Amino acid sequence: MNEQQPPQASPGGQPFPLPRRGADWMFGGVYGTVLASGLLAALDQKGGDFTPYYDASWVLVTAATAGLAHGYSHHMSTHQQGSVGHRWRVLARALWHEWPIVAATLPTVLLLVLAGLTKWNSYGMTALGLGLNTALLFGWGVFVASRVGYRLTSALLIGLADATIGLAVIVANAVIK
Repeated sequence: MNEQQPPQASPGGQPFPLPRRGADWMFGGVYGTVLASGLLAALDQKGGDFTPYYDASWVLVTAATAGLAHGYSHHMSTHQQGSVGHRWRVLARALWHEWPIVAATLPTVLLLVLAGLTKWNSYGMTALGLGLNTALLFGWGVFVASRVGYRLTSALLIGLADATIGLAVIVANAVIK
């Protein structure tokens, strides 16, 4: 059963493109990685107590909440004909499509748990985590761009643009702190 609706006309008369829900898992990876980087930078307070397990739980809770909000907003932005039961199934499917946001935060969560187990200092862990996430953003960008049809050179440039977002988080973390 295809859940997508026919294109709706924009105010200018041109049809809006159909949403690409099938590709959301790839884009959710980028979004989740950026989210994890921002949280990692924000939760690390210079001079404060380093609480890696607490921080890991907040990264997961925030990612799950962002995924729920994103899926719900996708669902609410489209009108679905059908019974109440059908709309609930469509909502459940929209929420399920957001799992990549949570999954993309897992490297950061695992790094925080590892830091807690090994008593690693917050500065080193944060630096490694932000660097790892920047590398993951590059990889996500190249992978997603290749997967949706970009040539290798363009895909590498898109990966570089994604990595630049990670670098912006690193710079912001350095400037703010």
